[in-house]
This record gives sequence, C-alpha cells and structure tokens, in this order.
Amino acid sequence: MWFAGVDVGSISAEVVIVDETGREAGAAVEFTGADSVAASERTLLIALREAGITKDDLSRVVSTGYGRERVPFAQDRVTEITCHARGAVSLFPEARTVVDIGGQDSKVIRVDQEGRVQNFQMNDKCAAGTGRFLEVMARALEVELVEMGPLGLASTEKVSVSSVCTVFAESEVVGLIHQGLDRKDIIRGIHAAVADRTRALMGRVGVEPEVVMTGGVAKNQGVVQELSDRLGQKLHIPEEPQTVGALGAALIARDRELKK
Repeated sequence: MWFAGVDVGSISAEVVIVDETGREAGAAVEFTGADSVAASERTLLIALREAGITKDDLSRVVSTGYGRERVPFAQDRVTEITCHARGAVSLFPEARTVVDIGGQDSKVIRVDQEGRVQNFQMNDKCAAGTGRFLEVMARALEVELVEMGPLGLASTEKVSVSSVCTVFAESEVVGLIHQGLDRKDIIRGIHAAVADRTRALMGRVGVEPEVVMTGGVAKNQGVVQELSDRLGQKLHIPEEPQTVGALGAALIARDRELKK
C-alpha cells in the first residue's frame, strides 16, 4: 500500500510518498508558481516516478499547507500545524518543540511524544523573519539566497538590522551598504534579526527540548546558528527540511487508511 502527502505552500509544493510501514519511497519539491493545482499535480508525478509507482497505486492522499483545499486528488485535508508536528516527531522522536519557517509565515509548535500538538503560535500577519524576507534581503545585497548562510557564518563583526518590517528592513540594508559595511556582517545582522523574531515567537509557546527546525529557512546555516546561540542548544535539522510537512501528511494518510 502507498500513501502520499502533498504540502502546497506559498513558494513551493512538496510531495512525499510512504509505504504501509511509513518508509519514505519518493519525494519532490517544486515551485508553486501562479497555479497551485498544476504545481501539486506536477510535484506528485515527480514523486511517483521516484517511488516507481503510478497515481492509481495510491491508497490515500492527504493535502496540507495554504493551498490544501485546491489539491483535487486529495481525500483529506489537514492543517500544516498538525502535519509538521507529525512529520518532525517521526524523524526525531525526542522532539518536543518544532520551529517551521517557510516562505511567508513562521510557526512554533509544542508536541508530545506521539507528535500531537499541545500548543502553537504563528507569525502569519507579516513576512518579516520568513523565507520571503531573506529573499528580499538577498536581492538588496545582490547575492544568491543560497550564499547567505555561508557568508553570514564568515562574518567577524556584528551589524544591527533593527527593522522588523520587510520593506523598512530592505531600506535599512541598502543604507548599510552605502555606509560601506561588509556584506558578510550585514548578512549576519539579517540572520540575527530572523533569530530574534523567531525566539520571541517561541517564548509565547514555551521551549521544551529537543528542538527541530523545519522549512526552507532551516537550510540557512547562518539563521540556524544564530537561533541555536539564543536557545543555548543545538537544533535538529532534517536531511530535507522542506518536506517535513508533506511527510507528516503522508503518515497521517497511512494512519487513517490502516484504521479503516
């Protein structure tokens, strides 16, 4: 038996396919673009190809993410909070706090040993401190997004980026560039601002070890290091942090089908 989880976010769509044991058999990540329906179908086909099965082989599909209602082939739709919690604990059973920083929002989730949600907070009113925020900053600095992590880690000086609004922060960064400050130090300041914002959100939920970080921003080593420093503990980072929500959705699909 095969099960799929589909996570349609603002920037990317992810699909994970698992078998009846919960083993991951295929996964894919694609840009969402302007058509979330097409993105979900395209991403599914890639994951199916990797798993070596067809769409007809799927016993159940669960969708999640902001575009979950627009996945036409899903039997169930589950919130991303529930799916990220389930996926994170399946990868790190000792996890009790999950931090997910995606393209347009941030989430902090407290979970129990079964991956059930105990409490959560979302920063869904503003893109500050999210993947979109980092994209805008990278464009202002004229560096590739993937370069920001290593560049920030190479910084030797602290530069403060005080604005929490993406628009104002972009103007602030441009001003820092014109002052002749090193881009590496500015990037470190940007990462520190993201970490500060995330730590404040975590404070509203309460932090319990161990902490897992998911979402695309977890690939940025600079942000991970800054947040780790503020928490005083090492963060667990999945091998593919972007697909954790889709993994959780696939495992929920499996659980529901096997309980029938």
